[in-house]
Amino acid sequence: MSLIAAARRRTANNSASSAAPFPAPSSVLPGVCVAVVVVGLAVSAWAPHDRTTWLLEVVWVLIGLPLAVLARRRFPLSGLLCCLLAAHALVLALGGHYTYAQVPVGEWVKDGLGLSRNPYDRFGHLMQGFVPAILVRELLIRTSPLRGSRWLAPLTVCACLAFSAVFEMFEWAAAVIGGHAADAFLATQGDVWDTQWDMFCALIGATVSLLVLSKWHDRQLTRLAG
Repeated sequence: MSLIAAARRRTANNSASSAAPFPAPSSVLPGVCVAVVVVGLAVSAWAPHDRTTWLLEVVWVLIGLPLAVLARRRFPLSGLLCCLLAAHALVLALGGHYTYAQVPVGEWVKDGLGLSRNPYDRFGHLMQGFVPAILVRELLIRTSPLRGSRWLAPLTVCACLAFSAVFEMFEWAAAVIGGHAADAFLATQGDVWDTQWDMFCALIGATVSLLVLSKWHDRQLTRLAG
């Protein structure tokens, strides 16, 4: 009887571990990140330059934040990814408040370096590759057989480029529907190659992210699985 009971306990333990291979971390970091993003959104929503532009810029945060919170118990994110997503949300909130072409820090860089345009939108598209690269990498490692595969990095970059292309089509649709009212959202600042620059910046961001953060990310996932 004792052997049967021990076997049943082992089966129960194996079932529990397979059902929750990534238990929710006890760290308060996710909650802090959520609070920071909520405060950032609230501040950015206070008297923005253009309410429609603000909504178009932060819609990804308004969708993604509730999803991340609701899925936290079943699919908790690594601490690294939580911090990156929070930072990206703040970048979007700042761009939405001022519009990307008029963000003050971009104007300071423009004047200091003698640039012809506000570069904040370029930074935003670098982040559009840098942060989603870790998000996609984490999803692929935890939900597919690609962990340790040589295809993990190239497929991650391809996914980031696909997202960047979809975002550009989203901007195109906004321009067609909104006409001149969408100029603040597009933030082309007279550059006919703005779309291509945006996607190129996302490519650079995704590549740099994988080169710099992959090992750190692996350690975070190992800790999360433990």
